[in-house]
Amino acid sequence: MSPRYGGRPWERLYRELEFTTLPELRRQAEGWRNGLGGLTALVGLLAVLKGRDDLAKLPEALQWATLGMTGGAFLLLVLGSVLAIQAAHGTPDTSGVAGGTDLHRWTEKETRTARGRLRGAARCCLAGVLLVFAAVVVGWVGSESPDTHLVRVSTDTGERCGEFLGAGARGLRLETGEGDEKKEVVLALSHVREVVPVQQC
Repeated sequence: MSPRYGGRPWERLYRELEFTTLPELRRQAEGWRNGLGGLTALVGLLAVLKGRDDLAKLPEALQWATLGMTGGAFLLLVLGSVLAIQAAHGTPDTSGVAGGTDLHRWTEKETRTARGRLRGAARCCLAGVLLVFAAVVVGWVGSESPDTHLVRVSTDTGERCGEFLGAGARGLRLETGEGDEKKEVVLALSHVREVVPVQQC
């Protein structure tokens, strides 16, 4: 047997592994608990500070989709935090342990339970982060980009504001209104006094 991969030291470590697995899982779960707690707080803070302004720029359907994804991410991160806490602290009741055999069974059971909860916490973390990423993508893609050719035109009869479409022999062409009420307006150049670019009408 190779002294590097066998021998009494390795056999002793293998036997001790049964006693160190559960404490190691508890330690890992503490790290997951802290990380998930921070992520949950961050998602909640961003939703409160930035959510209202960003959602206002989206169509109604995308607003509800973004709210659903953000809420789902928050719930998943909270669930992951709860699972990590349970994995870190386990079941404190050991009243059924009456000897070495019972302690062995209890340790095996707690190890399996902690491992399962830790995996569940990791899955919740991954799913929550993906939902947050999806909500950000939807908000970024669905945001209506502002018109970059809006102008306010002063004429002899008043002012008109709209998107500048061009100018020619017929006059200056604007698109006014919103949605289904959009229409093209032609203003005679002889009546135009001033054309000023604006951010919004």
